[in-house]
Amino acid sequence: MDFEKNIFINCSIDQEFIDNLLKPILFIVIKNGFNPRLSLEISDSGQSRILKITDIIKNCKYSIHDISKVKSKAIHEFSRMNMPFELGIDYGIRYSGLETFVAKHFLILEAEKYEYMQALSDISGFDTKAHKNETKELFKCLYSWFSETLKINRQDPPKKIFDDFMQFNSWLFNEKLFQYKNEIIALDYIQNITIPEYIQEIKNQF
Repeated sequence: MDFEKNIFINCSIDQEFIDNLLKPILFIVIKNGFNPRLSLEISDSGQSRILKITDIIKNCKYSIHDISKVKSKAIHEFSRMNMPFELGIDYGIRYSGLETFVAKHFLILEAEKYEYMQALSDISGFDTKAHKNETKELFKCLYSWFSETLKINRQDPPKKIFDDFMQFNSWLFNEKLFQYKNEIIALDYIQNITIPEYIQEIKNQF
């Protein structure tokens, strides 16, 4: 794939995050003509996860790093360090001194503005955007980033993008309902759709 058009997505992979935040990210990335790249795009037991992620990062000019899940919420629950670790890998590649990677750009997402400073004080001063764990707020963050950093002009406003995203998901369910003639099976498809399948369904619409 084209380095100039690839966007690495680094985020939590729990189901709530996938439904409310990752799927919207995939939607707007593809809608704006870019290629989403993430570790969930391929399963290969013969390649270590970290090597796979590093290879993907090297092939992406842009990155979206969501670090909103780094804080534990219950007693005996561990903090989630994968996302900050992958941000660190990307940062190291960007400043490796290799000419190819000088042009890399990041978007760092969090739930509340500057909350990251309590866990990652070394990156104090980075410009982050806060989505409040809400899909509508996420679209506002992404709209701004695509405009400011990727210089995408004449995007649909965030409200229209949100409406299009909701309509797409309704269409996908109805499409599977028509295909299988069974609501339970259609719902099962939607609930268990893999990220590569979901990406392809979006691409089929654009």
